Amino acid sequence: MQSVNMLQAKTSLSRLVDAIEQGHEREIIIARNGRPAAKLVPVDAVPAGQRIGIAQGLFDVPDSIDAHNEEVARLFAGAA
Repeated sequence: MQSVNMLQAKTSLSRLVDAIEQGHEREIIIARNGRPAAKLVPVDAVPAGQRIGIAQGLFDVPDSIDAHNEEVARLFAGAA
């Protein structure tokens, strides 16, 4: 993973895009003031987003799924 500062990215954007397109780099981090600000990735590498219902029909949810909600809430709150 290559990292470049904002000025380098501005002056060599075409070269950076070429490196991504040709597969020489999987991603390039662009930093502003030494801190990561953006990521340059190939279009195909961008996640498709949330896929709602992907597991629909693959398992059954029991009717008692909420039976222990109060106990779980107490445990999260630190109560024994």
